[in-house]
Amino acid sequence: MPPTPLPLPARGPLPPEVRVPAAPPRQDPWNTRPRLTRLHRALRAARFPLAVYGVAAVLHLVLLALLNPPGDQSVHDRLISWDGQWFLDIAQHGYPHEFAVTKDGLQGGTLAFFPAYPLLVRTVHTVTFLDYDTAGLVAAHLALIAALICVHRLLLDLYGRRTAHIATFLVACAQPMALVFLMSYSESLFLAFAAGALLAIHRKAWLTAGTLILLAGLTRPVAVALMAALGVAVALHYRREGRITWRPLTGLLLSYCGVLGYVVWVALRTGEADAWFRIQEAGWGTRWDNGSAFLSFLGDTFTASDGWVPVSTALLLLALIAGTAAAWRDRVWPPLAVYGTVVLVITLGQSNFYHSKLRLLIPALVFVVPVARALARVRTSTAIITLAAAALFGSWYGAYMVTVWHFAI
Repeated sequence: MPPTPLPLPARGPLPPEVRVPAAPPRQDPWNTRPRLTRLHRALRAARFPLAVYGVAAVLHLVLLALLNPPGDQSVHDRLISWDGQWFLDIAQHGYPHEFAVTKDGLQGGTLAFFPAYPLLVRTVHTVTFLDYDTAGLVAAHLALIAALICVHRLLLDLYGRRTAHIATFLVACAQPMALVFLMSYSESLFLAFAAGALLAIHRKAWLTAGTLILLAGLTRPVAVALMAALGVAVALHYRREGRITWRPLTGLLLSYCGVLGYVVWVALRTGEADAWFRIQEAGWGTRWDNGSAFLSFLGDTFTASDGWVPVSTALLLLALIAGTAAAWRDRVWPPLAVYGTVVLVITLGQSNFYHSKLRLLIPALVFVVPVARALARVRTSTAIITLAAAALFGSWYGAYMVTVWHFAI
């Protein structure tokens, strides 16, 4: 008889004792793949802000070159003019040990300017061996790139991609005096710290937020607006959590150290407790007056103006006030609303030059949000035409003020 065939095993998974072990995943001995993945994601996230920076730089600089009178200062000289010279002097020579107000003017006025941007200029000069004038422009451009990345990321988290795209474009291209972001001024660096701090607040990175506000406070005194925003965020966090933890409070205390630290340093350096405030008033007529100078400016402008620049400045400032009110009506994220509103109040509540107020307001952010959200709801073609017109006007206005207008910006 033929042998009886053995029964075939049933189809299915092998029993555990005879399974072939799977090959272990391939290991990267240098562990570079996670870093490359993070870098790839960061580059993808930065694509749109970098594109906006490129458009803003080209548009502003082309219009500046077109409006620059032939045979006058070069475009390069325009970009380092006015307050830029004060910052570059600090970067090159440091601060004086005293100040004096004489009949010939203010001596030691560089003490009025905060140190973070001059320090960045000196760092760029040291690393690249560029002259200080060019290093100042490079520092401003690098800071603007960082600022636009942070602004875009913040608004992306808050309102979505379309609104974030439009608002980032408005900040860099359409604001009157946005040209200052490309000049040797501290506005671009301050915006980078401010937007980064607001992003950290939104993500509840309290110590990071406090550190960035400290750095913003070493850049411009208006960083007190960021302290207020962080205080509101911490209060809302404690109310929601129902308990007090150390990180938010530590971040809040840390944020106070920038502005206060520099003002105290100036007092110790000069031997006068109110030295910084006296320098501000003696050199630029800047003091807190509850907005009386601004109201007088509005009254004089609309009754006896001697040119279109005061009228346009007054109208644009009123538009920014209306935009801030619209942001509160639209219930913009509270820390952002508080930050922008405090910047607006500080700018309008002081008795400085009226033609500098639009420049001082370009890092405020809050009034572009309602416009961006409104444009995000219209047809794409309508939004593109509106943004193009706004960018042309904003870029032309800044170029005019730097080349044709004869007073400080």
